[in-house]
Amino acid sequence: QIDAVYTAIRKHRGLFLSPTASGKSLIIYAIVRYYNILLEKRKILILVPTTSLVEQMYSDFIDYGWSDDYLHRIYAGHEKDTDKSVVISTWQSLYKMKKPYFKQFGCVIGDEAHLYKAKSLTSILTKLDMCKYRFGLTGTLDGTQTHQLILEGLFGSVQKVTSTKELMDKGTLADLEIKCIVLKHTEEESKEIRRSSYAEEINYLVGHVRRNAFIINLCDNLEGNTLCLFQLVLKHGKFLYDEMKNFDRQVFFVYGGTNAETRENIRAITEKEKNAIIVASYGTFSTGVNIRNLHNIVFASPSKSKIRVLQSLGRGLRKTGSKRTVRLFDISDDLSHKNHRNFTLNHFYERINIYNEEQFDYKIDRVKL
Repeated sequence: QIDAVYTAIRKHRGLFLSPTASGKSLIIYAIVRYYNILLEKRKILILVPTTSLVEQMYSDFIDYGWSDDYLHRIYAGHEKDTDKSVVISTWQSLYKMKKPYFKQFGCVIGDEAHLYKAKSLTSILTKLDMCKYRFGLTGTLDGTQTHQLILEGLFGSVQKVTSTKELMDKGTLADLEIKCIVLKHTEEESKEIRRSSYAEEINYLVGHVRRNAFIINLCDNLEGNTLCLFQLVLKHGKFLYDEMKNFDRQVFFVYGGTNAETRENIRAITEKEKNAIIVASYGTFSTGVNIRNLHNIVFASPSKSKIRVLQSLGRGLRKTGSKRTVRLFDISDDLSHKNHRNFTLNHFYERINIYNEEQFDYKIDRVKL
């Protein structure tokens, strides 16, 4: 943390690679406090991808002992103009603003910078052409060259703060147990699906009765707080939630349509619970939302995105007094037939490559559906 802040102040720009629980919000806070003194009359803009993260950043700064007098939050329904010196905003709220609006800012900080592929975000940063001090922070980069080059162009060169494995070895993060469960579908099903497109395969999987029953049963039998992540809201997430909400424990449903306040309440309740389940879409809970008291993560939908996989894992890696280990259940599907290998099985192998790159230990179990 100290090295990251020192580098930021020395270089006045940079893209900091800082995994979950490496103290990213404290790094941002230290940078903000320094530039708040340095800039005097010009403001500091902190950009985040979601309303939940606006609230979380705001409450972190208050926890660190700063006053609300300095902090202004912008997302849907909030006023865009303020006299306060630090503005925390979703990029969606500002990308349509004209260039003169951005003249008031002397420093910009982009949190979760890996989500900034969007042209709209690039357009915000090009409107900030008079802004000398620029910092991006992220837990993960895509692994693709273009992505890194675009971000380095916007914020500056990559500086690695630490790695997830280093933090685990030091005991800062919880240990990670990855259990890969490969569901072997029947010969008839594999034959039937072999000529399908990726979208057809996904539709087949999310509607698969025995597969869904397996996921529901798994979540019911896990001890501790569980985060079950899905991709498609109506076709999959809603069904899983409807089946699980009758369990004898607290079950929550979070997706894009859940407002920031409700998400924050669910997060706060789960921190105090011992046996809750959150059924959440990857989009809402794979980035930045901190739940310290999380014991299990279930990947109910396949994903090959390095960013999504690592960020989703990050949700559970924070340690608490009672939690030393977090378990990930990575569910994949083997629909291979003769020489043909299905799309989502290939994605599973790509996730295995990610686990190997990050030096995570994993076990693979095969289960006949």
